[in-house]
Amino acid sequence: MYSPDTTKYLIHISLTAEGVVEKPDVVGAIFGQTEGLLGEDLDLRDLQRTGRVGRIDVQITSKKGETKGEILISSSLDRAETAILAASLEMIDRVGPCVAHVVVASIEDIRVSKRKLIVERAKEILIERFEDGAIDSDELLDDVRQSLRIEKIGSIGEERVPAGPNVLDSDAVIIVEGRADVINLLRYGIKNAVAVEGTNIPKTVVELCEKKTTTAFFDGDRGGELILRELLQVADIDFVAFSPKGKSVEDMTRKEVIKTLRNKVPVEYVRDQYFEGSAELPADLKIQRTLPDEEESHERKTRHTPAPKRVRDSSDGPLSLRDHMDDVRGHNMARFLADDMTVVKELRSEEVEKAIETIEGSATGLVVDRPVDQKLLDRLVWKGLSYVAARDFKGIIKRPLTIRLMKMGS
Repeated sequence: MYSPDTTKYLIHISLTAEGVVEKPDVVGAIFGQTEGLLGEDLDLRDLQRTGRVGRIDVQITSKKGETKGEILISSSLDRAETAILAASLEMIDRVGPCVAHVVVASIEDIRVSKRKLIVERAKEILIERFEDGAIDSDELLDDVRQSLRIEKIGSIGEERVPAGPNVLDSDAVIIVEGRADVINLLRYGIKNAVAVEGTNIPKTVVELCEKKTTTAFFDGDRGGELILRELLQVADIDFVAFSPKGKSVEDMTRKEVIKTLRNKVPVEYVRDQYFEGSAELPADLKIQRTLPDEEESHERKTRHTPAPKRVRDSSDGPLSLRDHMDDVRGHNMARFLADDMTVVKELRSEEVEKAIETIEGSATGLVVDRPVDQKLLDRLVWKGLSYVAARDFKGIIKRPLTIRLMKMGS
């Protein structure tokens, strides 16, 4: 209809004819009744020939003996010349044999329309296409610090196992699966991690476990469980930290890492899970601890004496899994826990079966002061719980892989 390279204006003309006419009749009337009207400089035929006026587009319909429609004419003239040309077209009073009425409806500035489109598109590009270039000082500092931490990763022992810079000097160490796990913990400022790199536990790691307080922290998959089983047989482990099911330590966020390590549990709570049919490790695999007589006596006493229920207030902060175990043990209580260790529901231990049907979907674990049998365990698995800590597990023939069993003792 018009050339986008040269057109400045688009003239919109309304046409009404008292009879049935066709497009050639309208075009003929335009040229015939404006010829010589505005002089040679604004003659419509000459303007079209030189490209200053575009093709005339006629859109009309006839109904009940009357024709109505619109005429569109593109112009590259200036504003004054375009206005004069548009006004001259209103002089048309007949189209073919019919009386006609022609009125200029509007003159559209093509450049304004283009500018509107440009502005709208620019807004979209600004929002969707620009990469976020905002500078965050905290992010810059974190990036630099993380690079420094990663550079500090080293190796220890004859096996050259990957380790953080503080492993040898720290009183406590964290045992992880591989080098990537050590690097991820370094990102979050944890510098006392050492990797076993497989189920064949290095002698260096075994010796570290004898001298230091040790936490096992492996991936929440079958591979992580196999490595933990091997580690419990050959090394002196004090605590176990369970990563989220199916989650790798190397992929965990800072919040997930801190939360998981905070909720670590003593190894005694999980030993039965990895050595079926025995309340303790086999005699040749028992963990030998060197404690002064006074400490050993205190440990034996606390192991067999129910812990008194602690009174807490809102300032005590969130509880760990070990806190919940200590609260429940010896008080005939049960707690369904959410992923963040908050209590979903607290009840008496004998009411657990009834509560399973109505418990909210946010519950991910159960701590209960009573033995758990196969029937109750199956119902907890069906409910989707990921762990259960109980006084004992009796008559368990089939141990589901989707739920962790932790024995917290009497």
